[in-house]
Amino acid sequence: MSRLTTRELATAALFTALISVAAFVAIPVGSVPFTLQVYVVLLAGMVLGPRLGTLSVAAYLVLGLAAPVYAGGGSGLGVLLGPTGGYLWGFIGAALVAGLISHRGESTVQRLLVAGLAGLVPIYALGASWLAVQLGLSAGTAVLTGVVPFVWIDAVKAVAAAFTARAVVSLPLGLPAAYRRGR
Repeated sequence: MSRLTTRELATAALFTALISVAAFVAIPVGSVPFTLQVYVVLLAGMVLGPRLGTLSVAAYLVLGLAAPVYAGGGSGLGVLLGPTGGYLWGFIGAALVAGLISHRGESTVQRLLVAGLAGLVPIYALGASWLAVQLGLSAGTAVLTGVVPFVWIDAVKAVAAAFTARAVVSLPLGLPAAYRRGR
């Protein structure tokens, strides 16, 4: 495995900061708040790729152990192990999946759309499973309360992330995905 360059680390840190800022846009919906984090997490995977995207999300989770950067200004191990913790852990899988799919060829809008929508799967799978465990819910109830209300808005965020990623990787910024520009 190659070493990370200073530029790569700085870019990953930038996305860690963006995820942190996105957490402050929080609207409570049941036991899981609506935030812009999903948009930025998917964008991180699509723009940075699986390695750096996952690193930026993992750094966000670690940062949240000490700083109030989780949704609603939360922090600490209690948040990661609480009812919404599964969604946070799912962010790692989301960045990984979105990064793997988007970096398998040219960064076309179609590929990025698939990457964004597929990236939602780990968030929902881990989130609903952990929600069921923490609140003693059946699988069906966990899906009805922790997934169904968010599918439409998260799909919109995935589409927005795909179009944003396409625009960003088309710019001459030297980002990891920039060499995969579609025509």
